[in-house]
Formats: sequence, C-alpha cells, structure tokens
Amino acid sequence: MVFSKHTDAKVNFLSFLWHALFLALAKNFMDVNTIIPTMLMNAGGSTTDLGILTAIMIGGASFMQIVFAGFLFKKVFKKKYLLIGIYLRVSALLGLGFLLSQAGTMPALYVISSIYILISIFSFSGAFANIPYTDILGKSIIGDARKNFFVTRQIIVSVGILVSAILVRYLVRQYEYPQNYTVLFTSASMLLLVATIGFWMIREKPTNFNGSGIDLLSVFTAFKKMFEEDRNLRYYTLLINSTGIGLTLVPFYISLAKERLGLTAEAVGNFLLFQIIGMIVSNILWRLLVKNGTYKSVIRTYAVIGSLLPILALLFSTNKTIYPFIFLLSGFNISAYQIAVPGILLEISREQNRALYTALSGAGSFFTILFPLIAGVLISAVGYPFVFGISIVITATSILFVNQLNCKNRIENK
Repeated sequence: MVFSKHTDAKVNFLSFLWHALFLALAKNFMDVNTIIPTMLMNAGGSTTDLGILTAIMIGGASFMQIVFAGFLFKKVFKKKYLLIGIYLRVSALLGLGFLLSQAGTMPALYVISSIYILISIFSFSGAFANIPYTDILGKSIIGDARKNFFVTRQIIVSVGILVSAILVRYLVRQYEYPQNYTVLFTSASMLLLVATIGFWMIREKPTNFNGSGIDLLSVFTAFKKMFEEDRNLRYYTLLINSTGIGLTLVPFYISLAKERLGLTAEAVGNFLLFQIIGMIVSNILWRLLVKNGTYKSVIRTYAVIGSLLPILALLFSTNKTIYPFIFLLSGFNISAYQIAVPGILLEISREQNRALYTALSGAGSFFTILFPLIAGVLISAVGYPFVFGISIVITATSILFVNQLNCKNRIENK
C-alpha cells in the first residue's frame, strides 16, 4: 500500500506522540531520580551502592551506545531493533517486580545484586533502542515540524507524568515496602508495552546514505575521524558531560534527605510530585526560549539552576517544609535537558551519520559514569558539601561549551 509523504509524516508524528504519552505515564513508576534510588536505599543500599546504580542508569546507559552503533549504523531499516530494545526493557521491569515481591525473604546482598543486573538490562536496552529511535525520528520529522514536535511532546509528557505522579504517590503510600515497588514496576512494564503500539504504527523510510556513508572498516576509526573533523561534535561531547553531572546528582538529594530528614513513603511521593510540577511549569519557559531562538538559551538556564541546586539542597536539608522544593527545581532542569540536548544533537547531525553521532555522544559521556561512582565513595568519606561543590563548578562550565556550538543551518529541510 502506497502512502503520500504528507500522510506518512502525519502518521509518524502522531506515532511518536503516542509513544511519548504512554512512556510518560510509565516513567514515574520507574523514576531514576526518586523511585529507583529509594528502592535501593530501602533494600539496604549505601551511598556507594547508589553511586554505582546512578552510574549504570545515567552514564553507563549512554556509554553503551558505542557498543551497539557498529551493529546498527548500516541498517537501512531500524524499526525492528527499536522494538527489540523496548521489549527487553519491559522484561527487565517485570523481573524487578517479581524480585521485589520476594525481597522480604531474601538476603539484602542478593536483592541489591539482582537490582544491579536488572537495572543494567533495563538501562542498556534503552541505550540500544535510543540509536534507532533517534535515527527514525530524525528522518521522519524534519524542518520546522521538529521544533514543534519536541515542544508538543514535552507538553504531552508533562500531562502524562503529572497523572502518573499522583497515582504513584498514592501507591507508594498505600502499600508497604516491598509490595509497593512490586506494583510500581509491574505497572510500568504494562504501560511501556502499550507505548510500543506507537512504534508499530511508524512508517519508516530507508536511511539515505547517498553513497557517502562513513566507511566502517573500523567503527572506532570512524568515531575517531568524526571526532577530529567535527568541532561541533567535540563541544557537544563536553556539553553532555558537564550538563549530565547535574542529573547524576539528583539521586543523592534522596540519600541526603534520608540522612537528615528521614525517608518516609509520603516524603518520596512528595519529592516525585514536586519534580513533576517543576517539569510542567518550566515547559512554558522552554517553549518561549526555543520558539524565539535556539536550544542554547535552554542550556544556559539549565546551567544556572544546576549550579544553585546543590547549594540550596545543603541549606535546606534539615527543613521538611522547604526541602521538597529542591525537587521542584530539579524538575526544571530535567525538562530542560530532555528538550535541549536531543534537539542540539539533531541539529548538528545529518541523516547519513545520525546513528553514529548518537552513539559517539553517548560514548563521550564518560564523566557522567565516573562522577557518581566517585561521589558515592566521597560522600561516605568527606560528606556532601565537597562533592556538591565539585558538581557546581562542572555544571557551570556547560555555558562555555554551548556557546561554542554552531547549530545554524544544520536542520534538514528536505
């Protein structure tokens, strides 16, 4: 059956939004900043354990894209690989649900080790899926429709995560540990499965290499060549490392709260809800900034907020009334990152090399792996102020890196 390009573009636009909606509904059930860190802490994990888990979820997942890129790069059609990655994520979430249902009868070491394994599968399969996702999105939604998509997606996501945040807040308080997490992860797996319907609907066109695709005699040689020749890519790599530090710090706000305020189910639900409210409210600001300029303004605002957050967290870490507002501001930054970072990647890459650029940018996020590992150990040894101080300096440098990026005239309009 033959469809017009206009019809295909419309179907794909709606298909990606369908996935975004149900992913948003699922996201809070498996939130990497609040739910998963709290689960680990309740299972008996330390700040060192939290650092390892954060490194896996945020930095490690991005780094693994370099492993998958060589396999996926030359695939003309990538839809089936996208679906494989999603199904692995669904399986990992079901595994976590089953693990937590039995956690009360298992040694803490076994539970924590199993969490590491299942979260690794969940995170790495997400990295695998992200390469075909970015490639298909980039060649399906082009020109002015791209900015419209990112902003529209963020609005839909905000509504979805607000609904799920209220539900998650109720479920966390309704059940005791570990039953509450069993319900959360099982529900997340079902919602993620429904989200894949959107990908089944996508009408993928073949990737057009135009005979100019990079000769992959060696994937790493291709990476090295791209990194040396593309100034934008070098600064983008520095950018994702510096901005990524702000995201890796959020789970440690949970451990700080546990240490100084206690960590009740009600508090966790409130942290999550405040984070979601921050994401929704900030979308008004990001919409204006993106509409009137580039993604650079969003990153600059991210850097300012990200530099203030650790200071505010330390100042109000013993105030139960004010401390939840730390997560309100973290919601601002999470939303900013989700809009600006992938948007910049699409603007500095092209259809022929987008899969490799996605992988290389992920592989370049080495410091977002290293920092939480070091932070978890240092917090135990010297405390939060020293680690938070380092993060402030690194996050602030993202302003310098984003100013060096040239995002003009790089969007494909054909």
